Amino acid sequence: MKLSDFDFDLPPERIAQHPVRPRDAARLLEVAPGGLADRAVLDLPGLLRAGDLLVSNDTRVIRAQLTGMRGTARIGVTLHKAVDACSWEAFARPAKKLAVGDRLVFAADFTGEVVARGEGGAATLRFDRTGADLMAALARHGRMPLPPYIKRGGAEPADDADYQTMFARRDGAVAAPTAGLHFTPRLMARLAEAGVGHAQVTLHVGAGTFLPVKTEDVAAHVMHAEWAELPAATAAAIAATRARGGRVVAVGTTTLRTLEGVAALRGGLEPWAGEIDLFIRPGFRFRAVDLLMTNFHLPKSTLFMLVSAFAGRARMRAAYAHAIGAGYRFFSYGDASLIHRAEDQ
Repeated sequence: MKLSDFDFDLPPERIAQHPVRPRDAARLLEVAPGGLADRAVLDLPGLLRAGDLLVSNDTRVIRAQLTGMRGTARIGVTLHKAVDACSWEAFARPAKKLAVGDRLVFAADFTGEVVARGEGGAATLRFDRTGADLMAALARHGRMPLPPYIKRGGAEPADDADYQTMFARRDGAVAAPTAGLHFTPRLMARLAEAGVGHAQVTLHVGAGTFLPVKTEDVAAHVMHAEWAELPAATAAAIAATRARGGRVVAVGTTTLRTLEGVAALRGGLEPWAGEIDLFIRPGFRFRAVDLLMTNFHLPKSTLFMLVSAFAGRARMRAAYAHAIGAGYRFFSYGDASLIHRAEDQ
């Protein structure tokens, strides 16, 4: 399978630079075996059934972008994965100015030391504080890590709220699980009234989610590992949903990767926590998820490969062509799709 199989032309004006307001006013393209239907996010309660279970990701985006000084050199840092309570793997620019043992000053009372170097600007930083104190320092001195395709000169004050889902409660992500951005208390109340349940998982989204696939043979691509947890309460809720004939609806690819990752590792959905580096591409056999609500993804990305595996590559190419032609807004702050799993899965 070739990388070019997942390419498509996307006009730059289709890339959303700000979210719609209110959040649940976004458009929703339903991708079903019977065809495509233009809908709205607020239509979701009518598109699901009583007894279905909505599963969302409760990770919280931290202010993971920092600017530090090494002597007179200014260094940009983007954290992407926690190593322990005081250390993070990061991408640094310009990395050539850093060496192991260097000290970066982010503020008069906030510093970090380079304890390891890797390829492509990778570095591991050990900060001068730990746990909640480190999170507080990042909140004071960091910036929201907006994706590189949002080109408006950096984060704005509104992004502190806009780039955080209503479900966010566990610090650790450096990118938002963006399908969750469409949900509001109003929408959740309507889903509850329609008899749709709700449960949560955690997957701390890493900056690796934006790294391009560089190998023409997609099977040679190596996924970055991300920490995830399937709580006992959610595993039990899924089992109860299955027992009554309901469907599992994943809010976002991160939720789907958590559920399918646990199912693949454990042979079923049981309480679990650890790292997931599952690469879902056409040919993958799904065990856990029936419907997927997700935003529109980049050409040649692992996420477009994932939705192509879930619904079929031809169907998703047709869906994306329709979305581009109909003026849907793409990527993190864009519109959403509700994708039914292919019948042969």
